[in-house]
Amino acid sequence: MNPLSTKDGGRRWLTTVGTNPPRTVVAVDDGTTADEAFRLAASGTGLAWHGDFPNARNLLAALSRRCGTAAGKPFREQRNHQAHRARILGRLLVPLDPGHVLPLRRGPDVRVACTEIYGPSETASLVSLRELLGVVGAHEWRVKGVVIPALGAKIHPHHGVFSPVRGEYVDLVARTPLPAKGLAFDIGTGTGVLAAVLARRGVERVVATDNEPRAIACARDNFERLGFRGLEVLEADLFPPGRAPLVVCNPPWLPARAHTPLERAVYDPGSRMLQAFLDRLPRHLTPGGEAWLILSDLAELLGLRTREQLLRAFARSGLEVRDREDIRPRHPKSADPRDPLHAARSKEVTSLWRLTVRAAPVPD
Repeated sequence: MNPLSTKDGGRRWLTTVGTNPPRTVVAVDDGTTADEAFRLAASGTGLAWHGDFPNARNLLAALSRRCGTAAGKPFREQRNHQAHRARILGRLLVPLDPGHVLPLRRGPDVRVACTEIYGPSETASLVSLRELLGVVGAHEWRVKGVVIPALGAKIHPHHGVFSPVRGEYVDLVARTPLPAKGLAFDIGTGTGVLAAVLARRGVERVVATDNEPRAIACARDNFERLGFRGLEVLEADLFPPGRAPLVVCNPPWLPARAHTPLERAVYDPGSRMLQAFLDRLPRHLTPGGEAWLILSDLAELLGLRTREQLLRAFARSGLEVRDREDIRPRHPKSADPRDPLHAARSKEVTSLWRLTVRAAPVPD
C-alpha cells in the first residue's frame, strides 16, 4: 500500500449523512486485491482510489460480497449487519478535483450531480464511492422522474427524499372515497406525491408539511412542475395551524433506528412520530372529519409491533376506526426469495386506516 499523498491528504471530506472521514487513509489502485482492500477497510482504513473508475466499482462489488449476508437472522441482527456493511463499503473513497471533476480514467461527469447536492466547489475533495454513486443515481431519478399512474404524470424525487417507487400506497389514496373536497392536510409529504393525488382528485386546497428542508424543496419543485392550484407546502413539525376535514399521513412504517437521513422515511424509533401524530390529530380534525393513516403490517410480521398495540394507540388518542382499505404489495422484493426479509414481505399488506375522533376534540 502507498501512503496517502500530500495532495490527497489535504482534500475536503464530502458527506450527506454526517459520517466522519477515516483516520487513516492509504492510496490504492488497479493492482490492489479485493482481499487486501477488504482487510484494510474492515480494520477502519480508508482506501483512496487512484485507478480506473470501472475497476473501482468492481472493487466495491467485491467488498460487498465479502461482507456476507444476514439472511435468515432476526431483523435487528440484519439491521446491525447492514450498518456494519455500510461502514466497510463507505471506506472506498474517490477524489474530486475543484469543480467536482472526477480525475479517474473512464470516470463519468459528476459535476452537475455533485453541485446539486454539495453546492459549488473550488477545492479538492474526497468522497465515498458508495455515496457518489448514490448522488449520481439520485440526480438521474430527479431528471427522469417516477411515473405515477394515479396522477397521469411524473414525480421527481430529490436526493435524500424517499422516492414513491412503491405505488400501492399511492393507489390507496387514489381510490378511497373522499370525506370532503374543500381542504386536506398531508403530513410528512416527502416528494408531495399524496398531496398531488388529492389535488388531482379535486380537493380544492391541500396543505402539505414536512420537517426536512430537502423534502420541502422537493415538494415545491413537484407542485410547480404539476401546475396544480391550491397546493401549499410548509416546514412544520407534523401539523399546520388549524383543522381540516381530511388529514393524510404516510409515516415511517418500522419502529427501529434509522442509520441515515433517508432511512428516516422508513424507520421511526419507538414509533415516536406515529404516536405524536395520533396524539395531536384530534386537535386538527374538523368534527366528523377523517384521518387516513397509511401503514404496512411489515412491523407486525417482523415482530416489532403487534396489531393490538396499534389499536390501543388509536384508542389512547381518542380515535376509532371507521373503515380500512387494504392492498397487497407489487414491488419486486415481495416476490424475491433472495431478499433477507422475503418471508415477511411475501405476506405484507399495506392498509389505509380511516380514523375518526371518538371523543370530543381536545381544545387548542
